[in-house]
Amino acid sequence: MKTQVDAGGSDPVYWDPYRPDLGRDPYPTFRRMREEAPLYYNKEYDFYALSRYSDIDTHFGNVEVFSSARGDVLEFIKEDFEIPRGMFIWEDPPLHTVYRKVVTGIFTPRRMNDLKEKVRDYTARCLDPCVGTGRLDFIADLGAKLPGGVIGMLLGIPDEDRDTIRGRVDAALRTEEGKPMEVSQTSYKGEGFEDYVDWRAKNPSDDLMTLLLQVEFEDETGTTRKLTRDEVLVFVNVLAGAGNETTARLIGWIGKVLGDHPEQRRQIAQNPSLVPAAIEEILRFEPVGPSVARHVRKDVEIHGQLVPAGSAMLFLLASANRDESRFPDGERFDIHRQGQPHMTFGRGIHVCLGSALARVEGRVAMEEILKRFPEWTVDADNAKLSSSSSTRGWETLPVFIP
Repeated sequence: MKTQVDAGGSDPVYWDPYRPDLGRDPYPTFRRMREEAPLYYNKEYDFYALSRYSDIDTHFGNVEVFSSARGDVLEFIKEDFEIPRGMFIWEDPPLHTVYRKVVTGIFTPRRMNDLKEKVRDYTARCLDPCVGTGRLDFIADLGAKLPGGVIGMLLGIPDEDRDTIRGRVDAALRTEEGKPMEVSQTSYKGEGFEDYVDWRAKNPSDDLMTLLLQVEFEDETGTTRKLTRDEVLVFVNVLAGAGNETTARLIGWIGKVLGDHPEQRRQIAQNPSLVPAAIEEILRFEPVGPSVARHVRKDVEIHGQLVPAGSAMLFLLASANRDESRFPDGERFDIHRQGQPHMTFGRGIHVCLGSALARVEGRVAMEEILKRFPEWTVDADNAKLSSSSSTRGWETLPVFIP
């Protein structure tokens, strides 16, 4: 069997996650990949990619073949770092099962929904100073503040320290245009959170950090114990990092997508019951994490081609979300869309733990924005996409308010 995929034609399809020109609008390339090279191989960076909904739905949850134990970001898989214990999003069973159970026991949808009014109050404090100014930056004025504020509430981190934490998370994910991310193993061990964890160990409170310090669980050896300090640090780092980055990107896409579709924006402003469906459609249409990587543990045949063990596979969730075999007229934004659920939060045992919180924040943000600013126009000359190979969103998104 072949181990290299030929896209065919005199102008073969090409996908490079580090090329800014492709990243600005990846969807025409994704469409070609679905049609011409559903199993794609990039020789330069030595990775495979799946782009069709059906293929990703079939293979994404197969942890026997597609492993998370070397990370879910291409650069980390290539470096083959030792993943610290407690980095549950980058582990396979049985460790993943053990740690995921610990987190799901405290990071519950009910706890997330109980935050709703606090999220609303925080959102109002961010937006109210912008009323009457004629301008709003969806990132600087809200996206850079709200997610960190909410995660800070959950973890018990003081307001004045949250900007520093977000800055560190952003720096860890940023890439230089045209180049892979420079990865550092130490940045995922919870460095920078030591003082908070040590303080909470001596001063318990009603927050997730205290719960992580106090929870008892049965580990993979059958031993009942508490998390070690190092494990708590890694858990806190995962929760703080994931909650900041992805929700900030979602808020940016609310501004951009609804700015590009004013008629649908006005429908939502007039009928707030459309907000939940609108958030789901934005998550489908512009997912903040366009791809997820896996390490291939065993040889696997896909579309008649051999993907050898040791390879890296990219699952292009953003492509699957627009696959017209599952989403009729999938390139069109439609808040009234019915049918298949999107792929944005993943599938299987690694489905996004923070999806309930992201939805709460996204819905509240949209409601509060539209209450104050039912009309806006994106300032395209000053809007800037962020440079990251693992997420896709706006670094700045200023808009004009009439």
